[in-house]
Amino acid sequence: MSSLRATFPVLHLHCAACVKAVEDAIRSLQGVVGVAVNLAASSATIEYLPEKISLHRIRKAVQAKGYDLLIEETGSLEAAERMKDDERRKLKDRTIAATALSLPTVIISMFFMDIPFAGEWMWAFATPVVFGLGKDFFIRAGRQLRRGAASMDTLVALSVGVAYLFSVFSLLFPDFWLARGIRPHVYFETASVIIAFILLGRWLEERAKGSTSSSIKKLMGLRPKTVTLALADGQLVQVGVEQVAAGDVVLVKPGEKIAVDGAVTEGSSYVDESMISGEPVPVLKQKHEKVYAGTINQKGSFRFMAEKVGAETLLAHIIRMVQDAQGSKAPVQKLVDKVAGVFVPAVVGIALVALAAWLLVGGVGELPHGLLAFVTVLIIACPCALGLATPTAIMVGIGRAAEQGILIKDAESLETARKISAVVLDKTGVITEGKPTVAAAWWATGDSDSNSRQASILRSLEVQSEHPLAEAVAQYFADKPLCAVAAFENFAGKGVKGTVDGQAYFAGSARLLADNRIAVDERLADMAKTVAAQAKTAVWFADEKRALALIAIDDKIKETSRAAIRQLRDAGMAVYLLTGDSAATAKEVAAATDIHDFCAEALPQQKADFIRRLQGEGKVVAMVGDGVNDSAALAQADVSIAMGKGSDVAIDVAGMTIVSSDLSKIPAAVQLSKQTVSVIRQNLFWAFAYNLIAVPVAAGALYAFNGFLLNPMLAGGAMALSSLSVVCNSLRLRWKAL
Repeated sequence: MSSLRATFPVLHLHCAACVKAVEDAIRSLQGVVGVAVNLAASSATIEYLPEKISLHRIRKAVQAKGYDLLIEETGSLEAAERMKDDERRKLKDRTIAATALSLPTVIISMFFMDIPFAGEWMWAFATPVVFGLGKDFFIRAGRQLRRGAASMDTLVALSVGVAYLFSVFSLLFPDFWLARGIRPHVYFETASVIIAFILLGRWLEERAKGSTSSSIKKLMGLRPKTVTLALADGQLVQVGVEQVAAGDVVLVKPGEKIAVDGAVTEGSSYVDESMISGEPVPVLKQKHEKVYAGTINQKGSFRFMAEKVGAETLLAHIIRMVQDAQGSKAPVQKLVDKVAGVFVPAVVGIALVALAAWLLVGGVGELPHGLLAFVTVLIIACPCALGLATPTAIMVGIGRAAEQGILIKDAESLETARKISAVVLDKTGVITEGKPTVAAAWWATGDSDSNSRQASILRSLEVQSEHPLAEAVAQYFADKPLCAVAAFENFAGKGVKGTVDGQAYFAGSARLLADNRIAVDERLADMAKTVAAQAKTAVWFADEKRALALIAIDDKIKETSRAAIRQLRDAGMAVYLLTGDSAATAKEVAAATDIHDFCAEALPQQKADFIRRLQGEGKVVAMVGDGVNDSAALAQADVSIAMGKGSDVAIDVAGMTIVSSDLSKIPAAVQLSKQTVSVIRQNLFWAFAYNLIAVPVAAGALYAFNGFLLNPMLAGGAMALSSLSVVCNSLRLRWKAL
């Protein structure tokens, strides 16, 4: 039974307690494998078993808690963003209206309390604010209370409700207080302004949170709405991008964005791929070259055949990956979630203690002060800042990485990257360009007819292998006819074996020949030493008895590899070369890139064992690979990094993917990790410090010393500013140098 994983927008999330309530509601359902709710993104990433539970059932569970899950928006990020924009516009309108109605109550309370019917006028202005513009607080708090839950809405509804009802009672029954020697007070302006301040804070917070997801919006904006199809009869037809199917031929004019993934069939041009790879230099695209959705054509014009459309394109994959990563939780968030679970009940308890303390010290005469302390504690101790501290930083950090061509699968990978002390690099496609070509081939005999037949057999073996070196050999002998191969076998990290006309043949490394006790003549053995000394890779072809040919594969070292490796070492990381290639070739590549430690002729499991050995020495290990044979090592590493031009298996296993396959992006990823974790720590410190300082002051701790009692209206403003400061601090990551 396979599970599905998807991300959905969630409405009415306002604090860490809201996040916990939604997570608990979903996690308690049978058939749900896992759930992570992100306050900053207002989204829930859910892994579930569709055979056991439906999305509608999950949505009902969320609605029962006073929130909503928009399952109909699945797969439509644009629709979700439009929904969030609409919510922000409505919040802005409510904020303006609440401010306009609150202003008269403040003016009357400050300057005109002696005019006739002053209390009634304030009552009239405050009522639509509290029960009209602020009704959602009471509705959600009521739903949560009926189910034994509590959140920021509970704090707001309780504080505003108490202030409003106390004011109504004092206005209608002033004699009750006068008989006890207490001057009746009304706090309509407090109730009204608290609602206005909280709405203002949320609006500003939502605008700032919208900025944290700017990377997603940028990526979505890369997709053109229409494309030009070249039909078989020569006609050019403009259609919507959703109508393009695999196999269609698309015409790309100068300056246009490419709509889907495909391969060039006619013409050539330079294409700007910086929005996906982070590389600023345009790439020349000629016949058979791959092009990707969202990239921008330069001056030339060309046609290409669509291969991947819609959700299958690289751009769509990147958007999903970034969205999922932004919705994931960093390990440090677990502590915040535990605190959030008890935060609201604890605050209500503190507020009640503050009220009781005032009454015990001063009697009934201190009820107004105790009531103000009660309301102020409830308002100022909002857990919003606490809930936003980690997810906003994670969203900005992962979005910033995506803009640099670094795709990070989850928050844990981003957080762990700063601790890397050892980096293990595969050779092919990581240090080298990953475009192997045959430099030369030597045959054991000079019989041209025999060699031609053997070349056909070699090609027939290699076309069935997915290894890049095999592909290079098959391409080199592309003019040779294919033979029927029986009993084909693939030996991971060594090569392949197959039977042609009843005779067994081998193609692969020297180890494959040694394992099968195949003889190598002296001339080919000497040539192999020369090949290794030139940092080329040797591929052997043999029958069951002797080596028939030696093929030299050349794969150039990337121009950026040496500088990137130097940067890693300068940052205090040990760098290792781990390859399945021969020891001689590995030694030459290591020397050329100034790597001091290497391990050669490593099979897939030996690569994983090498990672495990380094971890046993106390190192935090990052493995960088691009092939199927690297997947075990990638899975073992603390941080796994795949090259974007490598195999799908490696990319699926890895926690990070470098789209451009440029090693220089790894130091940038490590630096971004350090910056993000630093911002998270700052956010959490200020969120906790704010409550540790603000709650005692709100309860009246300073009153005995200097007569200061915090006004609830100021508490509302302070609460809004605390959340906004956390979001703005996270946004600083967007402009930090990498």
